[in-house]
This record gives sequence, structure tokens and C-alpha cells, in this order.
Amino acid sequence: MDPEVISKAAEDDWANAFARIENHYFVNEGFMRQGQLLEKQSIDKIRHIPCVIVQGRYDVVCPATTAYELKKAWPEAELQIVPDAGHSSMEPGTSKRLVEATEKFAAL
Repeated sequence: MDPEVISKAAEDDWANAFARIENHYFVNEGFMRQGQLLEKQSIDKIRHIPCVIVQGRYDVVCPATTAYELKKAWPEAELQIVPDAGHSSMEPGTSKRLVEATEKFAAL
């Protein structure tokens, strides 16, 4: 990651603003109704777009069950569970899979 971006997160004003925005969305449930993203009419809008879902097995922020539910609603998507990863995209296994997916899309 960019050291300048990381250092910004250590600044009180930046961290406070980020936390306030994030919490505003959490408190308002992302401004969506429960299950809205998995509804057929929502998935149908993006079904034609190639998709790779990269999910860390040990992710406690976004549990693997959420990726599995998305895969069930969007069977055309490819689901990859990274066996030794959690939530961070910077974990080696997750980063590797994300780069592979990006290269696959670049070749389309």
C-alpha cells in the first residue's frame, strides 16, 4: 500500500471523518433493504458481467456464507474460497487470486 495513504489514516481528523461516514452507512444498513443485493431483479442487472468472487475462508467481517449466498443467486459467477485468508485483500492468497482475476478480465 501507499505509505502516504496509510499515514493519513493515523491522522485524527481523517480517521474521525472516515469512521463517521462508515458508521452512518452501517446504522442505515447501507440504505438498502435486507437481502436487496441478492434479489433476482438486482442480480439480473449484472448477470451478463463476468464475475469472480474471491473470499477468505477466515473472514469474520464478511463471512464466507455471504459469498456463497451471492454465488447461489448468481450461478454464472465464479466463487473462489482462499483457504488461508481472512478479510484483507493484502493477504498473499487473496492478493494472488485478485490479480489472476484481473488478468483474466484484461484478456477478454
